[in-house]
Amino acid sequence: MTIDADETQADAAAALASGQDGHLAAMRHSAAHMLAAAVLELFPDAKLGIGPAIKDGFYYDFDLPRPLTPADLEQIETKMREQQEAGLAFDHARDLPREEAIAELEARHQPFKVEIVNDLPESEGPTVSFYRHGDFEDLCRGGHLASTAELGAFKLLHTAGAYWRGDETRPMLQRIYGTAWDTGEELDRHLWRIEEARKRDHRKLGRELDLFTFHPESPAAPFLHPRGMAVWRALEDWSRQVRREAGFSEVRTPSLVRKELWETSGHWANYQDNMFVLDDYDHVSGLKPMNCPEEILIYRTRAHSYRELPIRFADYSVLFRKERTGVLAGMFRVRQLTQDDSHVFCREDQLDDELRLALSLVRRQYAPFGFEPRAKLATRPEKRIGSDEFWERAENRLRERLDEDGMAYEEDTGGGAFYGPKIDIFIEDALGREWQMATIQADYQLPQRFDLEYRAADGGFERPVIVHYAIYGSFERFIGILTEQYAGAFPLWLAPVQVMVVPIADRHLEYAEQVRARLADAGIRVEVDARSERMQAKLREAQEQKIPVMVVVGDRDAEAGAVSPRLRTGESSQGVPIDEFVTDLSARTASRELWPPPPEGAPEV
Repeated sequence: MTIDADETQADAAAALASGQDGHLAAMRHSAAHMLAAAVLELFPDAKLGIGPAIKDGFYYDFDLPRPLTPADLEQIETKMREQQEAGLAFDHARDLPREEAIAELEARHQPFKVEIVNDLPESEGPTVSFYRHGDFEDLCRGGHLASTAELGAFKLLHTAGAYWRGDETRPMLQRIYGTAWDTGEELDRHLWRIEEARKRDHRKLGRELDLFTFHPESPAAPFLHPRGMAVWRALEDWSRQVRREAGFSEVRTPSLVRKELWETSGHWANYQDNMFVLDDYDHVSGLKPMNCPEEILIYRTRAHSYRELPIRFADYSVLFRKERTGVLAGMFRVRQLTQDDSHVFCREDQLDDELRLALSLVRRQYAPFGFEPRAKLATRPEKRIGSDEFWERAENRLRERLDEDGMAYEEDTGGGAFYGPKIDIFIEDALGREWQMATIQADYQLPQRFDLEYRAADGGFERPVIVHYAIYGSFERFIGILTEQYAGAFPLWLAPVQVMVVPIADRHLEYAEQVRARLADAGIRVEVDARSERMQAKLREAQEQKIPVMVVVGDRDAEAGAVSPRLRTGESSQGVPIDEFVTDLSARTASRELWPPPPEGAPEV
């Protein structure tokens, strides 16, 4: 059984805010109630967990007497359609004092609902509300359709395991996922996206294309194969070029650091649960989850003048984060990761320019991939360090730069890091899925905690501001996203093998090797298929491996010093002079264009 990360009510609310209107949210919330009613009809002893609307659908968690089967889902869906046809009204049935609600839920043998009521904060008031449709009644705040007849096109998708409240020490429940849309066409489009996502699953493609694999000996980090490392290096080279041209200097910092540094930075008090902590003989140390405190130590190794600032560091060190087993998801969520990390130490009067630079670098670095970024401004969380004055100043500076840049954004209240607000950058992939990518932070807190300073123009000392950002986010996650974005068919500049040379017969092997050497000398990643297989079999396998360009060489090519290239998209040419071919591929690689074109995305409704 697949085990899913828990999605709390707050998580669900965030998902709704990111892409649902009120009507769809109400429809999916209503569908979750109908799902619970159907399950109780078929399994009267079922224990109900939570059932929120989420982005693109809904789910409900159940404690059931046995594992559900595909046949069970069909039966449950049939029961939901019966409710839909009956046109049952959704009514606010009643409000009960908490004690009465708990007693009634205990009588119904619904322990998870009892726990929810017990854990409600006093600010929620002395009563709790129940909503009803037909004979089914559920603890709920409301937000439904008028009746079950208003439910649009829907389908139950699959089941997964989910620990109660995301706690691995609590009971494992069965989560049923579903989706609901206004029209059948919208439902069909969404189901196409789900099926296409299954085909494009980076874990499947990573194995099939010999890019990366996962192993139980280290399940929370990928094993990168040579072809996977070629993709990594191409991404890393592009990131380094962008940083270098923007005036960054690269540093490298240790992985294992004593806890005193994390105490000073605030990570020990605010982030320790996400750190791997080790007994380092007579010290306690932690594997670093972030680079910033160590780059601060580099800054502090000598005195600085206002004339030196800004100082821009780039760091590609490995990071470690103690993620729960239930939230790990291939390359998307790992415990060992590498970021294209940036930290800028600047004067207060330079902050606006550095934020402008960060936003411009985001746009530049994403441009070759075809992504159009949008943003969320994440403001002060409840658990934070520093004064409200510092937070207000940092939030306003980020907000002003977003307004000036013109990048579409919305505010994420309470979503900032404990030491500062941030701009979270999102992109939408070919399947319409939204991904959080870069993060840009203006930090006044860590310079104060570490007592950073520089000599000002008047001879006194002032405190710098730190701008943090990582544009890819992590290389692992970005490679996972790109693998699915392109369905493994990477554009030429990213492809692990850019050209496969296919000799027609064994007598053409010598010339094939000459072509390979010529391409390799130009920096092209090229291989020769020298196996004793039929040419068509070699071409078919290269096509299956999604290699952008296949070069067939035969007698005429060898005599003319030419090649006959075929693109994976089907186009072909005959007798192209080798120098012309190399020049063309080199130019396309250097320009980082999306060539050959990637697979098409989701169809329009």
